[in-house]
Amino acid sequence: MKHTLQQIFHSGKFIFGFCIFVGILLIVFFYPLIITDPPLQIVAQGTFFEPGIYVSVYDSINSPTYTLNLDDASAKRIASKLDDQKRLDMKEWLVAAGIPESEIDSTDTKKLLDQWVNNYDPKKNVPGMTNARRNYFIRLNDSLKGLLSTEEATIAAINPQTGVLEEAGTVKQSDYVNISRVPNVRVFPLGTDNFGRDVLTELVKATAVSLQIGLVAGIIATLIGLSLGLLAGYVGGMIDDVIMFITNLFTVIPTFVLLILISFSIGQEQRGPFTIAVVIGFTSWFWTARAVRSQVISLRNRDHVNLSKLSGHSIVHIIATDILPYIASYVVMALILQITAAILSEAQLSILGLGPRTTEVPTLGLMMNWAMIYQAQILGKWWAYFPVIVVIALITFSMNLMNTGLDQVFNPALRD
Repeated sequence: MKHTLQQIFHSGKFIFGFCIFVGILLIVFFYPLIITDPPLQIVAQGTFFEPGIYVSVYDSINSPTYTLNLDDASAKRIASKLDDQKRLDMKEWLVAAGIPESEIDSTDTKKLLDQWVNNYDPKKNVPGMTNARRNYFIRLNDSLKGLLSTEEATIAAINPQTGVLEEAGTVKQSDYVNISRVPNVRVFPLGTDNFGRDVLTELVKATAVSLQIGLVAGIIATLIGLSLGLLAGYVGGMIDDVIMFITNLFTVIPTFVLLILISFSIGQEQRGPFTIAVVIGFTSWFWTARAVRSQVISLRNRDHVNLSKLSGHSIVHIIATDILPYIASYVVMALILQITAAILSEAQLSILGLGPRTTEVPTLGLMMNWAMIYQAQILGKWWAYFPVIVVIALITFSMNLMNTGLDQVFNPALRD
């Protein structure tokens, strides 16, 4: 056993895949201990907040301010609200409104804004412009107001005695606050999803649930396939014919179609993660059974097995002590592949809306389903679906690497 483990951990592919998989497990285990928020808690009033650090505007006003004279502060403020595309859009409207294109310089910010302020009229009917485009220019105009202003912003508060707004303070453009001095700061490394939930917290929990589904389904499928394969391969005869008939029947029927039919018949309210795992396990055992059967057939007439038969040992004893240890490595590799296939099957079912019920816990497939329903890929909200794709790819990549490493260790034909 010790020599076998040494061989396994001398395989570069196995170690690399093992490190990736263990890293995922550590994140899944320790993250909920640090961030205790419920994964499906709605924390944002809105959809698809971009990744970043969010600071309370109200608390930042009341925080201690520091004066920083930064030469490029105004340029950065202008660049954040007036990028190259908006400059071209402004030029498009001005040209359509009748201003000669030669007089418009989109690189001269002050001149461009002066032309915009003097000529833009939201009520003006520009030929060939759609309502959606007209509304876009109205929003663009609102965002440009006061862009070149160098004046202070006034903070007003209602006087409780007179009910009149009175100046309570001013905010200079050179005033800055230290983010550590603002009481309410929230970091969204992966933004929020379509429901306003923290994507990172949701992703970690979804990874844990998907791994649990994969593990349960993989164990069920491997146990069924191993039991039937051992029985069919060793006993043979009528039992072998019956088992192989059932196995061939499952082989002919597309597994995913069978999964869709069963999941649809169960109903949304009864489809929990464990239920889906059991369904996947009971519909994906057949290739393991066929592979184990072929291995057992090659072993059942070996000398040590015949010696055990002559000694009067029972079938269970012979299978458990004389056959199973010789195919244990293959069973472990089959389990790894079954877990990987189960995770992918759950993701496929959930994308179709036939996965676990959405009100209980998230899964990687459900996160993809929510992103697709709310058109995250069309709107360019990559943080709602791309991290899920990366996690699924990392899990399958790491487990396949481990499987390849084990195959190189236990398969003499692949050894260097």
